Parts: sequence; C-alpha cells; structure tokens
Amino acid sequence: MNKSKVCIMLSTYNGVKYIDEQIESLLVQQQVDVQINIRDDGSSDETVQKLRDYVKFHPDQIRVIEGENLGVIGSFFELMRQMEPVYDFYAFCDQDDVWKQDKLIRAVTKLKSRQSNVPLMYCSSTQMVDQDLNHINVWPTLPPKALSMYNAMVENCCVGCTIVINPVAFQQVRASIPSDLTQVIMHDWWIYLYVSAFGEVIFDEEPMILYRQHQNNVLGGSSEGWIAKWKNRWSRFVNGKNHFILSKQAKMFLHLNKDQLSAQQLKDIQSFLNQLDSPWIKRIKYAFQMPFYRHASLDNLVLKLIYVLKKV
Repeated sequence: MNKSKVCIMLSTYNGVKYIDEQIESLLVQQQVDVQINIRDDGSSDETVQKLRDYVKFHPDQIRVIEGENLGVIGSFFELMRQMEPVYDFYAFCDQDDVWKQDKLIRAVTKLKSRQSNVPLMYCSSTQMVDQDLNHINVWPTLPPKALSMYNAMVENCCVGCTIVINPVAFQQVRASIPSDLTQVIMHDWWIYLYVSAFGEVIFDEEPMILYRQHQNNVLGGSSEGWIAKWKNRWSRFVNGKNHFILSKQAKMFLHLNKDQLSAQQLKDIQSFLNQLDSPWIKRIKYAFQMPFYRHASLDNLVLKLIYVLKKV
C-alpha cells in the first residue's frame, strides 16, 4: 500500500537551540512519506546554517526557503503560497517541539475516515513540557462543545503545530488568505475558522507532540496558574492589546467568504458585527442570546462582557 505523502510546513526564526530535536522527530515519522518545507523568517543566529546542513544530508526530504522577516502569521501563509498542491496532506510545525513518531499517521488515519471532498482539519492536545522535555501537563483538553464556526469566530482551541489538513482545506484556505494580515489574529485561528465554517474539524484528545514551554516562545499554551492567567488577561484588556481583534477578523472573514457562507451563517455573522452599534440595552440582550460561544463558562461570560463593552 502506498504511503500518504505529507507536506510539513515549518517556519523558523532564531531557533538554533532546539531545531535539531524538532527536525529529527519529523524525519522518523512512521508509515508516511514526509517532505519538510522550511521557511526561515530572517533569522540572525545560526539557524540558517544549521538548516543548510540538514539539506545537504537530506536533499530529497528537506527544502529551505530563506526569507525576509514577515512575522509568524506572514511566514506560515507565505509557506502555504509556495507549496505545490501535490501532497495527500499538509501539516504545520513549530521549531522547538518534539513530535511523537506516530503523530502524522494518527492524523492521516483519522482524516481518511471522513469524506474527502470537503475541507478537513485534524488537531490534538499537546503534552506540555519544560525546556528539558520534562512533562508539565496536557493542554488543551477535549473541548466540551462542538468545534464549529460559532466557536471559531470567538475562540481558538486548535494549536497550530498540531494541525494537519487535507488538500481541499489547503487549496481553499490558500485561496482565501487576506491581503491585510493585521486583520488576522493568528494563522492557525484563521484556518480553524475557515474549516469549521465549510468542513469538519477533528480534535484528538491524545497528545501527539511534546510542546516545549520556554522564554522564547512566540505564542503557546501556558503552564501558569489560574490566577496568573487571568491577571495577564486583565492586563492585556486594560492595555487595549486585544481590543477589537475578534470583530476585525470576523469582518475580514465575512468579506472574503460571504458568497460561500450559508444564509444562516451570513445572517449570524452580520448580526454579531451589526449589534455592536446598538444601544447598550440591545447589546446586553444580544450578548446573552448570541449563538457564538467559548468552551469554558467563565471565558464565555468574559466574551459577553467584552461584547457589551464594544471591545470584542
């Protein structure tokens, strides 16, 4: 039986410290053929030299694009633009984790069990670890509610470095990448939003990667306590860091995909955006009746609060 061909898209930036462990874990993936496509996002350390060495030893499996600094969102979307649509599946990868050897075949098997003519996306829990790969905890846990557009519009529960998508999802997402990336919160969130709206998202509660937590993480799951997490969130809110990010992304998503959305989806997204301009009494009423939701009860309450405050 032919092995599935999987395109791994890895973006690097000053990642020399952990890149060996990451790439080695990709090269030993079981029961799939992997092509590792790496885009360096303008590193100033020894990352590029290390990547060139890997290409010498694995010229048929590893390809490196040496690019200018675009930031994490721009770098991953540029990787998607540069990939040929010739693979069976497409996976996203960070520079500092370690993948279990059966990560890809597990994702591929689950994706193959669904109908293949719609956008499909696999994501999983992660085993969070410290710099030395000592286990911390599993995150995120299995979401209690559906992984639908009504969640994805207001929350991302899919960790980018666990995502694997089918060719339909790859080609459709690639065709709908916004020209203005300031309207996108994160590349993985955008992909989750797209696939949940037009296809199916599969969440695997078995952690398939060791997700390293360290000082240089650009983004990532947090091992901090409940109080610290909410203090940080409050600080970001007060400083205005996360104001309007949900509504900006929703507007862009609506603009690019209005012709493909169902009548109900279209109506619901438009209501979400339009009710923000209503008097506060109407905003309160809408906030507590809206179909959009976060998984945790407290997070859901916060969503309603920031909606009423017009900061969503």
